[in-house]
Amino acid sequence: MKVLEADFLTSATEKSAGAGWPVEGAPEVAFAGRSNVGKSTLLQALMQRRGLVRISSTPGRTRLINFFRVVVAPDGGRSPQDRRELMFVDLPGYGYAKVSKEEREKWLPFVDQYLSERASLKILVLLVDPRRDMGLDETEIAKYVMARGVLVIAVMTKADKLKKHERKPALQKLERALGLKVLAVSATDGDGVDELWRRIAAAIG
Repeated sequence: MKVLEADFLTSATEKSAGAGWPVEGAPEVAFAGRSNVGKSTLLQALMQRRGLVRISSTPGRTRLINFFRVVVAPDGGRSPQDRRELMFVDLPGYGYAKVSKEEREKWLPFVDQYLSERASLKILVLLVDPRRDMGLDETEIAKYVMARGVLVIAVMTKADKLKKHERKPALQKLERALGLKVLAVSATDGDGVDELWRRIAAAIG
């Protein structure tokens, strides 16, 4: 997939608070996962732009919903009519974060509002770390958005952290827990990134 344009649009919490969410239109692909699962690194790899997404080693740094405009061309940009505009949406990480419990709880209402009300949301990329036990956060969010017709693409991040013989059993374990096919991706070395793009492109048509 050739990324022609990728731009940060805005950060927001509630739909109409402050700058608010962008006007709906282009299909939206949201990215969700536990804190420190590698969302920001994967977003940067998908958009093929260094420095566009803030990457931190401190869990829980993403505390707002971040919106990015992305223009892609499956054929490399040779045919203008084949160019597609998308919105990538970086959701705050759930689970562990180095902030107070009260602050974490403030995130939940506006994330829930986005997942339940945003009509442009077409795909949720659910990131899971194979080195950590999966909990209700992952399974419930998948069921929640699928119930309203949103496609869930499950991604095992940080595949490069596992030895090659460990990857297949880790995938199978995650697939049993989620009831979904899981794609192994390493944003660090690029494995699986093209396949993730293909799945996103196929889903949006």
